[in-house]
Amino acid sequence: MSIRVTVWGENVHEQKNKVVAQVYPDTMHGTIAAALNRAGGITARTATLQEPEHGLTPETLAATDVLIWWGHAAHGEVADAVVDRVCEAVWGGMGMIFLHSAHFAKPFKRLMGAPCNLTWREAGERERLWVTSRQHPIAAGLPDHFELEHEEMYGEPFGVPEPLETVFISWFAGGEVFRSGLTYRRGAGNLFYFRPGHETYPTYHDANVQRVIANAVRWAHNPAARIADPGAAPNRPVDAALEPITERGPRLHHDGEEGYR
Repeated sequence: MSIRVTVWGENVHEQKNKVVAQVYPDTMHGTIAAALNRAGGITARTATLQEPEHGLTPETLAATDVLIWWGHAAHGEVADAVVDRVCEAVWGGMGMIFLHSAHFAKPFKRLMGAPCNLTWREAGERERLWVTSRQHPIAAGLPDHFELEHEEMYGEPFGVPEPLETVFISWFAGGEVFRSGLTYRRGAGNLFYFRPGHETYPTYHDANVQRVIANAVRWAHNPAARIADPGAAPNRPVDAALEPITERGPRLHHDGEEGYR
């Protein structure tokens, strides 16, 4: 069975900026999805901010094994109800990949529980990405390092929790470094953040970048059945305890009553 991927694109810059439209005539999300569909074993579709429910209905997320997210200019326009829905899907086992400026996306900040801030500079400088975990599946088939001739600089400190693994570290021509490939687990979901992808540069046309994203999809995919209600906190009555117990002391809640949230 193919891994089912939804590539979510904000789809703002492609419509409003001539440079971005020239670099990505098929849109950024369309370019990423097309590369994934060529990678083998992956079936990718797209969704955008402008669609009803941002294209992320409960039915779409239920049929998505891995969700890829790119956003920049319109983070605040993403409905909180959709953010809740996405996070619930991740906690239930859906894989998630955040690209570039999605470090400030609402779902990423929610899942990180952190400000996710960084330093930055838009100067089209050279980026050299070093593989720091050679045997990691996300780095499969890559050289020890590769370069992007033009990219936006992101610099440390990066205001995120300590990751499970750091797969890539970037060096920029201006001297800064950045942890550019980070893995996390949130609930039952695998999560990967990948730094490159400034919209005015042809980053998503690069073969190494496309390989990283395809590898990340395969790594993030959890083949186990999705947890239907990952936030459930049921009240287990005394008579359902595995070992016989005697109730002692007064109660605040009665059997079957919902707890406070």
